[in-house]
Amino acid sequence: MTPFQALLDAIATTELPTEAQRVFHGRGGLFAGCEQWALDYFTPVWLLTSFQAVSDEELAPIQSALAQRWAQIAPGQAFNLALQTRDDARADTRLLAGEVPDPHVVDAQGARYRVHLLRGLNHGFFLDMAEGRRWVREHVAARPGLRKVLNLFAYTCSFSVVALQAGARQVINMDMSGAALSIGKQNHQLNGLTSGASFLPHDIFSSWGTITRRGPYDLIILDPPSYQKGSFVAEKDYAKLMRRLPDLLAPDGHALLCLNSPRHSVAFLQDQMKELAPDLSFVERVANPAVYADVSRDRALKVLVYKAPPL
Repeated sequence: MTPFQALLDAIATTELPTEAQRVFHGRGGLFAGCEQWALDYFTPVWLLTSFQAVSDEELAPIQSALAQRWAQIAPGQAFNLALQTRDDARADTRLLAGEVPDPHVVDAQGARYRVHLLRGLNHGFFLDMAEGRRWVREHVAARPGLRKVLNLFAYTCSFSVVALQAGARQVINMDMSGAALSIGKQNHQLNGLTSGASFLPHDIFSSWGTITRRGPYDLIILDPPSYQKGSFVAEKDYAKLMRRLPDLLAPDGHALLCLNSPRHSVAFLQDQMKELAPDLSFVERVANPAVYADVSRDRALKVLVYKAPPL
C-alpha cells in the first residue's frame, strides 16, 4: 500500500464534478500519509496541491490514477491537471497535462467566478467557504428589507455576489488589493450584477471614518487572512475589528467572523468577543463542507455568527 493510498482511493471513486469543489482534503489529518495533499476541481481543470516538495516519482501514480479515472467519467474530454507546491508564504504552480482556460470561469452554488490557478498562493476563489457563502445567501434571502452589507477583506468579492443575488440592496466591499477588487468587479459582471456594489481599495485600519459614515450595517462580514505581513496578524489585529462591531451594526444586525488558521481555536474568537463586544450575542458556528472534515474542530476553518441587540 502506498503512503497516499487514501488519495488514490478517493480518485478511484470520484464522480464527474458539476461545479468547482474540493475532492480530497488530506490537510484535515484524517488520512494517514496524506497530510500534504489536497485535490480540487476547478472546471475543467484538476488542481493537485502538495504542502511539501514532491518528486516526479511520487507524482506519477497520482497523475496516472487521475487520468484513468477521468477517461472513465468524462470519456473524450481533455484531461487538464495543474500542480501547486506551497507553504504559508509562497507557491510554485505548473501545468502537468492539458491546458487552463484564459479567462478561466467556474460555477459554484449558482454563481460564476474568475479564477487564476497558475499564479499566486491563492486562486481567486476559496472553496472551503462554501457554507459561509450559503449562510449569507440564506440569511439575506430571509430578510427582504436587508439594506446594507459591509464586506471587509473582500478579496474577489464572492460574499458580495451571493448577497446581491439574494436581494441585498447595497454591499460595500473593502480590501487593500485593488487587483483583487478588480476581479471582484468582473465577478459581479459575470453574474449580471450591474448595481448595488461599491469597491474601495483601502487599508481597513486607516479607513474607519469612511466605514462609519457609510453605516450602520445590517450584516458585516469579516474574512481576514490569518497572517499577511504588513496587512493583518490575527493575534493583534482581530481585536481591532471586534471593538468596532457594536458601533457599526444596526439593531438586530449580524456579523460573520471568519478565521482560517489551525493555530487559533474557536475560543480565540469567542473569548475576545465576550470582552470587546459583550453586547453581541453568539448565534452559531457555521459548519464546514463535509469534505473538509478535520481531526480537530479548533484547527479547522472557523465561521461564527454574532447578533447585535434590538433597539
